Amino acid sequence: MAVLNPLEHLYAARQASRVFMKPIHLMARMGQGMLSAPLVPGLDDGSGWGTRAAFAALEMVETTTRHYGKPEFGITSTAVVTRTGDIISTPVHIETVWSHPFCNLLRFRREAVPGAQLEAQPKVLIVAPLSGHFASRLRNTVEAMLPEHDVFITDWIDACEVPLAAGRFDLDDYTQMLIDIFRFIAETGGERVSVLAVCQPGVPALVAASMMAEARDPARPASLVLIGSPIDARRNPTPSNEFAASKSLEWFRQNTIVRVPWPNRGAMREVYPGFLQLYSLLLMNPRRHVEAYVDHFRHLAEGDEDRVLTHRRYYDDYLAVMDLPAEFYLQTISRVFQEHLLARGVYDYRGQRVTPAAITDIGLMTIEGEKDESTGLGQTQAAHELVTGLPDSLRRAEFVKGAGHCALFSGPQWCGRIQPMVRAFVAAHRRAI
Repeated sequence: MAVLNPLEHLYAARQASRVFMKPIHLMARMGQGMLSAPLVPGLDDGSGWGTRAAFAALEMVETTTRHYGKPEFGITSTAVVTRTGDIISTPVHIETVWSHPFCNLLRFRREAVPGAQLEAQPKVLIVAPLSGHFASRLRNTVEAMLPEHDVFITDWIDACEVPLAAGRFDLDDYTQMLIDIFRFIAETGGERVSVLAVCQPGVPALVAASMMAEARDPARPASLVLIGSPIDARRNPTPSNEFAASKSLEWFRQNTIVRVPWPNRGAMREVYPGFLQLYSLLLMNPRRHVEAYVDHFRHLAEGDEDRVLTHRRYYDDYLAVMDLPAEFYLQTISRVFQEHLLARGVYDYRGQRVTPAAITDIGLMTIEGEKDESTGLGQTQAAHELVTGLPDSLRRAEFVKGAGHCALFSGPQWCGRIQPMVRAFVAAHRRAI
């Protein structure tokens, strides 16, 4: 009789816990609702610290018993500038314009505004990392790009919800999917797309661009912006890089891969569980997360709504995780973090050697953070050494002092310093198809 993988026991137990925790979760929400009633003093008028403290305690119960599903982007409008310099708010509609069993391509369509030539603005594809979190973690990335760009994003589908009949999805499939998306946007929009690859997608994005450049594909990207990407994970390896290199691929297969249980739509599919990725991230800096929740309790009790909303928004995204296709995860560990194939010049894509030197007219920008805890210094910039056929006029390498990983695509440093550089680079390298 087959022996169940202990991790599969944990996967099943985690699913079962959603059912057992639901009554507690609902009772906590009901309690919050009662304390929020108009006749209950102290929550909104600032007179009852005890009421607010009780509300805060119930929120701690509610958040720890909640199942964090896929978050919404929640982007409903953006500001655009007209030819006369006026700033006008316009509605944004999120549309699925292209589909794949493992990914939807979303477009953030802005409604037409008198005097604003939205259709003439650069088309930008944001490639979200397939690393355990949903694409909504790049909400701030999208928001900052929207006013002056026609923005698309890869919206990954939780692998546990993809039927087994849909087949495998490995790193080569990922690369082919990006090629198909580049072509789709170029053919429907009349210009080569500018690509922002955030973290992990830097490798398949560079591979896709290299293959298209070598084939002189007219839909190859106009520019490629790599943000905190492990192009050469040998350089200044982080603890996660070292861990990936310290174990055999078979160890990862035996200890991190499970089959999705029934009744999920993807039952029997092999996956790397999202909760495993979340636990590893939490354990990297547990003190920071504990302190964040202690501060959150205090802000709730003090009625500091701005900080409460900031915490909720961050952890609603952070604690919502998805499963990854096992073949993609294992190939990424092997090719990127153990064998370093692209960095060594021996990366093959479906039997064909990848040649980044074939890139001659795709603008390349790399962005690294001084305190990036996920991608060490030099790992992203290594792309410039591979793209030897690209003239200096099409290159830019940026180092952001004091920035951690998330600050490269979200928050004050992204909005105030990095995004303006990206915007200028995209504008400088636009090309028609």
